[in-house]
Amino acid sequence: MLDFRYYTPTKVLFGKHTEEQVSSCIEEFGGKKVLIHFGGGSCIRSGLMKKVTDSLNNADISYITFGGVKPNPRLSLVYEGFELCVNEKVDFILAVGGESVVNLVI
Repeated sequence: MLDFRYYTPTKVLFGKHTEEQVSSCIEEFGGKKVLIHFGGGSCIRSGLMKKVTDSLNNADISYITFGGVKPNPRLSLVYEGFELCVNEKVDFILAVGGESVVNLVI
């Protein structure tokens, strides 16, 4: 086996008003282009997505969105998201939502 080093920093924020920390967290990691990854749309209907995008807009952080994650997502969705990240030169993935969204990113 070849020697290698695997480094994948992950920070999970959970709780009330954590959406207010989005831009500062991304800046902490040096993110410049964000993929906002979310599920079926409850984060849009609840207003959470607007709070997140407002935070990014106020910090002049560029973003694109990738929604539609369902419970037990298929590997094809991972490949679709990966291709989007490469094509858009994304350097930060922000999962907004519940377990399925977070698990697909981690």
